[in-house]
Amino acid sequence: MTHTTTDRPTREASGAVVPVLAFAGIVVAVMQTLLVPVIKDLPQLLGTSPSNATWVLTSTLLSGAVATPIMGRLGDLYGKRRLLIASLAVMVVGALVSALTSDLITMIAGRTLQGFAMGAIPLGIGLMRDMLPREKLGSAMALMSSSIGVGGGLALPLAALIAQHADWHALFYGAAGLGALAIVLTLLVVPESPARAEGTFDVLGAIGLSAGLVLFLLPITKGSDWGWTSGTTLGLFAAAAVVLVLWGVMELRVKAPLVDLRTTARPAVLFTNLASIMVGVSFYVVSLVLPQLLQLPKATGYGLGQSMVVAGLLVAPLGLTMMVTAPVYARLSAKYGPKVTLILGMLIIAIGYGAGLGLMSAAWQSLVIAVVLGAGIGLAYSSLPALIVGAVPASETGAANGLNTLMRSIGTSVSSAVIGMVLANTANDVGGVAVPTMHGFRVSFLIATAAVAIGLVLALFLPRQQRPSETSQLRASSEEDAVLARAEEALRGFRGRVLDAHGVPVARARVTLIDRRGRQAGATLSEPDGSYALAVPAQGPYVLAAKAPGHGPLASSATHAGDARPVDLDLALPGETVTA
Repeated sequence: MTHTTTDRPTREASGAVVPVLAFAGIVVAVMQTLLVPVIKDLPQLLGTSPSNATWVLTSTLLSGAVATPIMGRLGDLYGKRRLLIASLAVMVVGALVSALTSDLITMIAGRTLQGFAMGAIPLGIGLMRDMLPREKLGSAMALMSSSIGVGGGLALPLAALIAQHADWHALFYGAAGLGALAIVLTLLVVPESPARAEGTFDVLGAIGLSAGLVLFLLPITKGSDWGWTSGTTLGLFAAAAVVLVLWGVMELRVKAPLVDLRTTARPAVLFTNLASIMVGVSFYVVSLVLPQLLQLPKATGYGLGQSMVVAGLLVAPLGLTMMVTAPVYARLSAKYGPKVTLILGMLIIAIGYGAGLGLMSAAWQSLVIAVVLGAGIGLAYSSLPALIVGAVPASETGAANGLNTLMRSIGTSVSSAVIGMVLANTANDVGGVAVPTMHGFRVSFLIATAAVAIGLVLALFLPRQQRPSETSQLRASSEEDAVLARAEEALRGFRGRVLDAHGVPVARARVTLIDRRGRQAGATLSEPDGSYALAVPAQGPYVLAAKAPGHGPLASSATHAGDARPVDLDLALPGETVTA
């Protein structure tokens, strides 16, 4: 059963939408590094073994990976703002559960709920695409995408300060307060998006993807404890392969799949997602290495002997630099395109890690590494949603960006497992305590450099041109560019006016473009003079459906030849009043 809804924002998007959505993304990302300052103390704090204590971190990772594509799809179907608020609400509940307990099982349950909030990142990107003018979209999506790193970077020093001077449960109370604030701001500032995908939610697809992801990520995160060649680890990897293959076959046969694998297989989407994994790997390495190097005692001969708080402050510029990179990205992308900025970002990451091999002997050198890597990761992360949005229909923005965010999460998971294994295998035993070595730190940096080199090769395979309608949307960086972009769109699709039964122009009528498969291929709102313009992704027959308050719905069929000539089509709405 399919459905179409023409819900529209109850008010215009204000200038505060972008900072509010970015703040929500930062709050969600804080959950990933919230407990980093107290990782080594978790077994004692929870009265359990070190291997059991790691579930407090693993549970958040797994639930975040599962929730991200699911929440993206639900947002496309039922409203991105609605699902964003639901994600934040679940996070707040999870934070309060964790704040009120020292029991391992209850703590894991709370942390699992906190991980579900990771879906807020693709939902925020989708909201931006649906409501922001073209000249603001590039930098806004860049900031939202970078919020993953910004939140993680800023959380380190703040969490360290709280953990050092207060009870560790205060970390969760603080997270719950931030989540509640994000909900209030979202309710006050962010309108609901009018865009909706057609179809129903693919429950079996969600179950299959969730099972496959858990079976795949679980041995990655626990492989060091279980043994990489153990029967449990290898068995789970084999089960993951079987489940994901069966899931893929099922998704190809479903009318409204959770993930449109045909769209995902497009070169622009496929290579962007593969490059995202490599960027995720490189991002997490610095988060694992620098804090440890800074806090190791000077007696080791290479440790920098800094306190937990100072180490956090020295790593914080990683997130701050990512934040200030967003407007820089917008200018570069407007001139050269997101593919070039992704390549530039990965080159800077490679330079940062390469230089870092020789910059580990002083605290100020760690600061330099953090700034350089922050700039590179910021550019790379900012480019990813632009590349995805430029390759998928508007109705699939949430799901497609959810999958891309998942790819980054897989990259960080692989990075955590591999770097953890490297540091453990190269550590020195000092009085029964495993102390990481400089050799292990340098090998970790080399792994990050290799990952970003693979990402660079993958990025080179990205198509040079995006779809005309989306390329103009992403590259417009001024009001003049936006006007030119709208003119360009009108030359490659349908254009006309929405009129009532008496020939009077109808403003803010929703015009939806439906392709031959019955799927939404585009949507827009008519201008004050009743005019509209919709680009087409390919030639062929389409149905244009129009709806406005106080008027009956209208559907009109037309065919586009796929060339640069526009098809002029005025839409005359029925004049009768329609009750809500």
